[in-house]
Amino acid sequence: MLLNMLKAKLHSATVTQCDLHYEGSVSIDQELLDASGILPNERVDIWNVTNGARIQTYAIEAPRGSRTIGVNGAAARHFSVGDKVIIAAFASIEAEKASQHAPTVVLLDDANEQKTPSAAY
Repeated sequence: MLLNMLKAKLHSATVTQCDLHYEGSVSIDQELLDASGILPNERVDIWNVTNGARIQTYAIEAPRGSRTIGVNGAAARHFSVGDKVIIAAFASIEAEKASQHAPTVVLLDDANEQKTPSAAY
């Protein structure tokens, strides 16, 4: 049996762009993708902490160092620049290995810079 487990998350990211007329996806700074292990074109969930909206889309690269979190396409109707979000990716892991699995959690400040992890992680 496979269990769907949290693979990686960008916690407390700040939306920097919304583009209703782009085809879709979420643009994420390449440095943040690297730090989290989220891959381009990987399915992600975005949970809007500011208003409660929850969507699924896929990640694309934004320029390295830009600190961009850009919500694109129809999803942009549910997000605004400045909204706080959690971006999460999941992986299917064999049940026997799931209890040893540890996700990668990247904590971000208001400028989408990495913070030191809290004791909870």
